[in-house]
Amino acid sequence: ITALPAAISTGKVLQVVTATDTTFRTTTSTSFVTASNTLSVDITPASSSNKIFVIVTSISETASGRGYFTIYRDSTNLGTSTGITENRLTWNPLSMSTLDSPSSTSQLTYQVYFRNLSGTVYLNNGNTGRITAFEIEG
Repeated sequence: ITALPAAISTGKVLQVVTATDTTFRTTTSTSFVTASNTLSVDITPASSSNKIFVIVTSISETASGRGYFTIYRDSTNLGTSTGITENRLTWNPLSMSTLDSPSSTSQLTYQVYFRNLSGTVYLNNGNTGRITAFEIEG
């Protein structure tokens, strides 16, 4: 096969926005809180049928117990929670992604949140956290 039939959509990428954060972040909160105001992107879909694909990468660690990371769209938790277990002094790669169908043409904010069950959760320690959002034609 050298080409797809015309009736099959290939899901064109319409726009890409990215943000980075190099600041060392911590939380002891047991509720999800903003991990970083700069680990956040704003994107305005061109059509309400388009989707937004979001990828987050960083380094994380927890001093005690379990930590959780997730992606929010505005005030909505998209349920992408990634957990890390206790690994004292061992930094773990953090990677999350989600394909969102916001059904909106308004500006949307995607942001990383985190929480812990006990102790402290860490993010970034000398590393660059990155969040990237892709608008995919729907």
